[in-house]
Amino acid sequence: MNTLTSKRFLSVNDYGAKGDGLTDDTKAFKVVWRIACSSPSRLKIVVPAKNSYLIKPIDFVGPCQPNVTLKISGTIIAPEDPHVWDGLDPHKWLFFHNVTHLTVEGGGVVNGMGREWWARSCKINVTNPCRHAPTAMTFHRCKNLKVRKLMMVNSQQMHMVFSHCVGVVASYLRVIAPALSPNTDGFHISASTHVEIKDSIIGTGDDCISIVSNSTRIRVKNITCGPGHGISIGSLGKWNSWDHVHDVRVNGAILSNTENGVRIKTWQGGGGFASKITFQNVWMENVSNPIIIDQYYCDSLFPCPNQTSAVAIKKISFIGIKGTSATEEAIRFACSDNSPCKGLYLEDIQLVSYSGGITTSFCWEARGSSTGLIYPPPCLSCGESFIELRVLSSSVLRSI
Repeated sequence: MNTLTSKRFLSVNDYGAKGDGLTDDTKAFKVVWRIACSSPSRLKIVVPAKNSYLIKPIDFVGPCQPNVTLKISGTIIAPEDPHVWDGLDPHKWLFFHNVTHLTVEGGGVVNGMGREWWARSCKINVTNPCRHAPTAMTFHRCKNLKVRKLMMVNSQQMHMVFSHCVGVVASYLRVIAPALSPNTDGFHISASTHVEIKDSIIGTGDDCISIVSNSTRIRVKNITCGPGHGISIGSLGKWNSWDHVHDVRVNGAILSNTENGVRIKTWQGGGGFASKITFQNVWMENVSNPIIIDQYYCDSLFPCPNQTSAVAIKKISFIGIKGTSATEEAIRFACSDNSPCKGLYLEDIQLVSYSGGITTSFCWEARGSSTGLIYPPPCLSCGESFIELRVLSSSVLRSI
């Protein structure tokens, strides 16, 4: 396509990109972005199909004229060698900053080529130093953003991050990485508001979706998750920080063979709150820890010290959560002694054993109520500090 005869499309090939997967095409992407960002006309950057573009760490910086579209129909690949990042910010590969009304779409692939990064992770080999690794695609301080119809594979660490964003719709995305790839979250939402993630398939080595630090009005629906660590609020409160997550609704998800189901995780010593959160209409298949609140979260090689302060957890609902648990303990509410969980609500819960055994509920300082059929039986209390209920026999299950 000749850009001189088109006012709407800018192909990276017309600005020197080779698309052979070997040549560094970063410069062409920078040139095309600068043109599209500064043009008063609505322009679409095209990454053509059937080509692979090797791109080194790059910043797509705004503010831009409104309504820039990046259409990725081909494949964008990262350098395999982590040394390419020497002297650069190790958190970033494709970094979008301060762009309004941006659309990223196209049916193509973004490949982080993360295997060498994973091999160097301290989570794979404890003798390795713990170092940062890039997020494949980061959107920072973007507004009115649409990301749709892409495949993300094998990110160096997290696949897609929304940080300090307002007004995001991410849809029809597929995120894939091996189950043992460390810290490869599918979607990570931080300090953002009015974010919707829907109609997407995620299978990685960490959380399918993680929602952290100062995020509000988050909507998740029609998600398929697995393998991975489930759908998580947190972690919150690390290093005694003050965090809040408020007004989150997960409605419609299928989780299979994940290490956790729907989870809230906080560190001891933190402050803030997680509130008005609903997990609804979720199907579990062979999921470990299907429903879990853990205020004693400790992702560390060393034991975490006991601390009295905690992120407050309140007004959390679990409605229509059904399927099979890989662990005997299907419901776990491990709440803080000094800041008990309050306003927990269970409705229509049916979590049976994947292997045919029994399932149980565990509660510590968990206050709330339940209605309808709950299996395993609930252990929430209004005043008692500890109740644990255990199903007596599988015959009870068959009678439900």
